[in-house]
Amino acid sequence: MFSITVRDHIMIAHSFRGDVFGPAQRLHGATFLVDATFRREQLDEDNIVVDIGLATQELGAVVGALNYRNLDNEPDFAGVNTSTEFLAKVIADRLAERVHKGALGEGARGLAGLTVTLHESHVAWASYERAL
Repeated sequence: MFSITVRDHIMIAHSFRGDVFGPAQRLHGATFLVDATFRREQLDEDNIVVDIGLATQELGAVVGALNYRNLDNEPDFAGVNTSTEFLAKVIADRLAERVHKGALGEGARGLAGLTVTLHESHVAWASYERAL
């Protein structure tokens, strides 16, 4: 399996509900490094997984819609604990939607899967992996 990874970052604010979250129940900020890894079994006719420039551009657009936002105030996340794991899925699903609409080029239609990893720090991160 071949893969390429592109990276961006987001800065958000949010709070959680539930005792398991301890002090994170209060409003707090988070900065995540965001990695999107695109996979395919065989390289396309240009011998690439996907156009890195388009992948970088589309990841930037997806995370840009979340950047500098208080997620507690976003209608899409009303009543939801926007955990790192949950946000990885949101970003992966939004990227997958762009792949299916052709935003990453025709060659991207041959992609097999996508993994999004949000790095909370140098010692903790969470990922979501999905088929395309």
